[in-house]
Amino acid sequence: MADTSIANETIGKKDSGQRWTLKRVLLSKPFLYTFSFCTFLAIWMWLGTRQIPQNPVDWGLLDRITSSLAPPWQDDYDKPGVVQEFIYLATHKFAGGTLWDHIWASTYRVIIGFLIASGIGLSLGILMALNRRINAIVKPIFDLIKPMPPIAWIALALLWLGTGETSKVFIIVIGSFAPCLIDTYNGVKLVDPELYDAVRVLGGGRREEILHACLPAALPAIFAGLQICLTICWTCVLAAELVSSNNGLGFLIKRGMDNHEPALTMCGMCLIALLAWLTSNCMGYMQRKLCPWQRTLHNI
Repeated sequence: MADTSIANETIGKKDSGQRWTLKRVLLSKPFLYTFSFCTFLAIWMWLGTRQIPQNPVDWGLLDRITSSLAPPWQDDYDKPGVVQEFIYLATHKFAGGTLWDHIWASTYRVIIGFLIASGIGLSLGILMALNRRINAIVKPIFDLIKPMPPIAWIALALLWLGTGETSKVFIIVIGSFAPCLIDTYNGVKLVDPELYDAVRVLGGGRREEILHACLPAALPAIFAGLQICLTICWTCVLAAELVSSNNGLGFLIKRGMDNHEPALTMCGMCLIALLAWLTSNCMGYMQRKLCPWQRTLHNI
């Protein structure tokens, strides 16, 4: 049975027990996923390996793309593929550190930034939703900061905090806490009032309303905010490392861009995408474990 999570509901589709026909196989989710991924790789491979004119004056758009795009696989010393570049980085030191050192540098910044951003977002979101005075104090400042792109803070972060780790974490926090705050606020505000009535009927007070009704009901929306927050953390760490860093995956991307090494740039991009996907799936796993009360609607 396939499950799709929407807010605090899980929509499931049961297998109807029909025979597997060619049409059903071609329209099945595993086949469509595989077809989509293989098609993407084939187009990428074609663009990265096609022949281009020797004279750059004669280049068109596809020629310019090919000249700066590393294919996924190509055993060529002058223009290696992304897989070959990954193998080289995994077996040799680069800029004073191994590939795993650069991966950990970026991951460590994301973890610290995410913990701080989620702590701020969760705390303020819950307090603003439950207390009108706090909402009146915080909301004007939040509305001023919220629309500002994280990249706009880089210059101030460097001026205030220098080029060390603190400025990078600051950029991650200031750029990623807003979705967590917004989803937490909305999740608490949209809790069904009947849940509070049920707690009061059973003799519970304000504390029990928050712990046993408000937070469990808002938890799926909170996790949605945390998912977005985590994704933005990876975007922000890349922006911070591109501007000022001597390690990390953003540093690898910038070094490849400066030295015109597309394989190095794309290797860093693929690694960031993979890490973001893994951490997002970990967050989804935590949501399924911490929200076992999600309803399941069949045959939709």
